[in-house]
Amino acid sequence: MQPPMGNERPPPPGRPVSAFVPGAAVPPPPFAAGGPFVPPPRQGALLPQPGAAAPPFGAAQPAAMGGYRGPPPSQVPFAAAPPPQRPFTSAPLPQGPFTSAPPSQGPFASTPPPQGPFTSARPSQGPFTLAPPSQAPFAAGPPPQGPFAASAPAPFRPPPSSSLGQPQSPTGGSLPALNYVRPPPLQSQGFYPGAQPVNHQFPMSRPAFQQPVHTMPPPPMGLTASFGNQAAYPSAGPPVGGTLQSLVEDFQSLALSSAPGSLDPGVDVKALPRPLDGDEEPVKLLEAYPLNCHPSKWARFLTCLFPITQEEVPVINFGSAGVIRCRRCRTYINPYATFADAGRKWRCNLCTLLNDVPGEYFCALDASGRRYDTDQRPELSKGTVEFVAPTEYMVRPPMPPSYFFLIDVSVSAVRSGLLEVVAKTIKSCLDELPGFPRTQIGFLTFDSTLHFHNFKSSLSQPQMMVVADLDDVFLPLPDDLLVNLVDSRHVVESFLDSLPNMFHDNVNVESALGPALKAAFMVMSQIGGKLLVFQSTLPSLSIGRLRLRGDDVRAYGTDKEHTLRVPEDPFYKQMAAEFTKNQIAVDIFSFSEKYSDIASLGSLAKYTGGQVYHYPSFQAATHGDKLKHELSRDLTRETAWESVMRIRCGKGVRFTTYHGHFMLRSTDLLALPAVDSDKAFGMQLSLEETLMTTQTVYFQVALLYTSSSGERRIRVHTAAAPVVTDLSEMYRQADTGAIVSLLGRIAVENSLSDKLDSVRQQLQLKLVRSLKEYRNLYVVQHRIGGRLIFPESLRFLPLYILAICKSLALRGGYADVSLDERCAAGFSMMILPVKRLLNFVYPSLYRVDEVLTMEPNKIDTSLKRLPLTMQCLHTGGLYLLDDGFNFIVWLGRMLPPELVSNILGVSLANFPDLSKIQLRECDNEFSRNFMKILKNLREKDPSYQQLCRVVRQGEQPREGFLMLSNLVEDQMAATSSYVDWIQQIHRQTQS
Repeated sequence: MQPPMGNERPPPPGRPVSAFVPGAAVPPPPFAAGGPFVPPPRQGALLPQPGAAAPPFGAAQPAAMGGYRGPPPSQVPFAAAPPPQRPFTSAPLPQGPFTSAPPSQGPFASTPPPQGPFTSARPSQGPFTLAPPSQAPFAAGPPPQGPFAASAPAPFRPPPSSSLGQPQSPTGGSLPALNYVRPPPLQSQGFYPGAQPVNHQFPMSRPAFQQPVHTMPPPPMGLTASFGNQAAYPSAGPPVGGTLQSLVEDFQSLALSSAPGSLDPGVDVKALPRPLDGDEEPVKLLEAYPLNCHPSKWARFLTCLFPITQEEVPVINFGSAGVIRCRRCRTYINPYATFADAGRKWRCNLCTLLNDVPGEYFCALDASGRRYDTDQRPELSKGTVEFVAPTEYMVRPPMPPSYFFLIDVSVSAVRSGLLEVVAKTIKSCLDELPGFPRTQIGFLTFDSTLHFHNFKSSLSQPQMMVVADLDDVFLPLPDDLLVNLVDSRHVVESFLDSLPNMFHDNVNVESALGPALKAAFMVMSQIGGKLLVFQSTLPSLSIGRLRLRGDDVRAYGTDKEHTLRVPEDPFYKQMAAEFTKNQIAVDIFSFSEKYSDIASLGSLAKYTGGQVYHYPSFQAATHGDKLKHELSRDLTRETAWESVMRIRCGKGVRFTTYHGHFMLRSTDLLALPAVDSDKAFGMQLSLEETLMTTQTVYFQVALLYTSSSGERRIRVHTAAAPVVTDLSEMYRQADTGAIVSLLGRIAVENSLSDKLDSVRQQLQLKLVRSLKEYRNLYVVQHRIGGRLIFPESLRFLPLYILAICKSLALRGGYADVSLDERCAAGFSMMILPVKRLLNFVYPSLYRVDEVLTMEPNKIDTSLKRLPLTMQCLHTGGLYLLDDGFNFIVWLGRMLPPELVSNILGVSLANFPDLSKIQLRECDNEFSRNFMKILKNLREKDPSYQQLCRVVRQGEQPREGFLMLSNLVEDQMAATSSYVDWIQQIHRQTQS
């Protein structure tokens, strides 16, 4: 990856340096068909420093000191019950062969300060609990790091060498019986519904930050962490005497055992946990903290989503009083601030500073210390508000919404029908572009030359000026290249009407994208706005020229593999920096039939808050409707312009790394030239104190932006989360969707600096560590054995991690996914909100032939999601798979021909090439109901339009890469099935 520029965020972590313990056999990769993967220990891995937290999804440590060897089985410190610990700590993990990160870089930084999880952007919901650092489940020491929460970790011990060198087959007779076990609730010491609060008055009282939470001191450095003092951790102690049997009977378990020589794994596949009801949004935190910003709309701990939507948000104008903020930490007034001195002072809930209340804002307090006007002031009673920003929040007058279109008009764009679709779609959206009557618009077309278009309002037809000098680009006209839409509407419409015919006979195959980008920058730099790039071929001329790469199979699996997924030419990152500096966001629309280097082009969107749309082998007849929908949404959705975002947090924690599409202007300021409701961001936090002295931690996300109407505003989300002393409570409140969303982003970033195989192994290792640490909370497993212990809240996590490993961005190697498709999927995963990301990695599968004869109003309720396995596909059925980007219609070979012809409108016998089928509503009940199903599914998520593709059972290779590759629970090629995966995870948690 190119070295980071001065004001952009750090690059993803570097590759790990693999070193194995002498004598230990090298295990197969996690998706090898031959058997389960067991990660070996690593030479040179450091023991955790005192107080250092090692999360299950954690960071690597530098192997700078002597080698570490795990203790013999008798010394493994899992015989005694560990203290109640936090589930997801995030200090540097003891390095295994699959964790890596250069110091201070990437999501898993190997040096303090540690990191933990909080994502920002449209925060949905989800409890986020902070355990005292010394109570983490992994080790102990300086502030812990990681994507979840921080605490003191117990040293990681590699499994015995015998298990490393000889992984046993899932079908072998030596595999112990495996049971899914959901432990009964433990006594809680935290503050959650159902738990006993710890001296916490809610909601308007001062936080009891004076009382420290006492915890067991961390073990000395270099010693194994064996905790035997159960009196200090009553909730984590083992059952005593006759309680063991009753506790075992309370467990929900799934027996999984295989007889010697049997190919039957001995598991009821139907009973495996599956997220068939979609994303489960935790609600308990909102119940406990009703003044939080709404989790399903705005902020979701462990992954916050930040939209600018058209939902109603209270708007507050403080007038002459100015925006009320803490004078020390700059936190905005919010529902968790408290008032004192008869209402003349207010205490900041983040830094505890006592601030003066302006005279214009004064209100008396009631007997409980609450302002009389609290219910009438949204900023004191709602977690999401919007402040009108005064002039001191502006460095220039608010910009008008500006749209500049950079359109490739080479022969491939002409022949595919791209120009006609783009021109008609833009024209249809002119009345709906945000910012009327201030909206600005402009166009530049290019092939081997640059074509500027004059839209001066006094003209009846636009004038085209051609610049052929690509090495010294200049503007042939100082004005009228970017014009007010209202004034020049007739000229713009005339241009769009003539665009398809203007280049109808063009046979130019070259693309001068680099010079075109420089020209667009020159046009837009004074105003800013959104640049939409339509590229149909690989840039081939002058600056920014790219070459074919990625077709060398020898690069895969080597140290050079990741270089294929990062920009080849630094020009594109440099241009992205200039665009961001001048408040220009870039959206990339790619249509090439062949390789177009999405890795390079996508960096323009990555660092400017933009988006990548990929339409491989675009043809208007096939992809036209999808392009029309997605371009229309891009142009008409509500957008926040020239934005910056900062997230603040309470005492003892801080945010350290950020994930998404933006430019990091300073250590905690995200530059977003444009942001909208279709994008999400991820953030990780770290604990700065080894002993948390507060019982509640507060977070506040603030977005300063210009609205389309030209008003400068500040969107503020405030949320609170409790600090708990009971680690098991934290596990119970974990948000699987948020965890998966953050891990997916981190994995994509890691793939930019490491081999795909290593990235997948890192994910597996993080999963194993998390479940192993949770298992250590319940010493009963040492007596009942053969059971996979997991929290109810994370029952879907193993399947989701498997699905991420099999996703388009991370699965397989050279022959499995084209390089452009892999990179485009990675860019999408970096911005998708939680629900969309979960549906992308674990798509929805429905059987639809059984509901097509029902009444239309009953069809939606009758559609049921099915597990993603071939066992659910009946040869006589019609199935629909939806991943949010595509519809795959699978026709069983025994499906009645009459039903097929009714839905497709043609007979399969007369139309054998299903790749050219265009589904349209036919005049029969089956077709109308089927198209209604597609319409309803599309309306649930309007951010993209699923492209409908039809495939017949046994039609290879289309069935393989369209349908079978999405059945993530099945074993295909060198990947594990769900059952094999669970067996691998269980075996490794036992080691």
